[in-house]
Amino acid sequence: MWDYSDKVIDHYRNPRNVGKIDNADAIGEAGSLACGDSLKIYLKIKDGIVTDAKFQTFGCGSAVASSSILTEMIIGKSVEDVKKITNKDIADQLDGLPPEKMHCSVMGYEALEDALKNFDDYTDLEDIRNEEATNKKSEKIVCQCFGVTENVIWDALKLNGLKTVEEVTNYTKAGGACGKCKGLIQDIIDTYYKKENEKNESALTPAQKILKINNVIEKQISPELRKDGGDITLVDIDGNKVMVKLRGKCSGCKNSHLTLKAFVETTLRDTVDKNIEVVEV
Repeated sequence: MWDYSDKVIDHYRNPRNVGKIDNADAIGEAGSLACGDSLKIYLKIKDGIVTDAKFQTFGCGSAVASSSILTEMIIGKSVEDVKKITNKDIADQLDGLPPEKMHCSVMGYEALEDALKNFDDYTDLEDIRNEEATNKKSEKIVCQCFGVTENVIWDALKLNGLKTVEEVTNYTKAGGACGKCKGLIQDIIDTYYKKENEKNESALTPAQKILKINNVIEKQISPELRKDGGDITLVDIDGNKVMVKLRGKCSGCKNSHLTLKAFVETTLRDTVDKNIEVVEV
């Protein structure tokens, strides 16, 4: 049984702002009945301020709670501030959601994004719907069972720092049915973090790289080694060569079947630069 916060239970049992706004200034949709969850959000906007918001949803208690609290979060705020809201903000306002239910907060974020997309550039909602339908057709669908596109997965990785296929499934439902797309999801994860690592590596100056290596050793590697009486001393850094003194052992190394040196090298490669070489002195 999942553990729900009091806020989730309250918003599920007493949802706020349920319904439809006639002549809404913006309408957004996410999910679909075929996938089991669906949300439609209506916004009334005046002078750049969201003056009213209502929703209609079909889904579980977490979907209702996420939609309900979202409307409370945006009423009275400027459109620019509303555009900054992420699914993490929605979950945080609910004092958290079980990992398996995070896709409900993502659905709220996607519906809100859908409603505000191109809002400043259009007055005819039918034009917006037609353009977005065209754009959706051009997106690559990764999960055929739930209609989840590559862009949705990419955004979930970017906003939430997801690292595994299981986490992507929890946040987007992709891979949660037949599972045939799990290989594609893993490819997207690998590609995303490869690009992020390349971006980070190219952005670091030599001085910044040294500082980051020091920080990773001090905050991540050394505490892990000290759990089992081990330790690490940084001797020197020459480009991508990191000279260290190592002693003892670490439980993390045993669990991952790595040698002590390999554990240090893998950690630095994952967090700083994939070309780092650790040398014991």
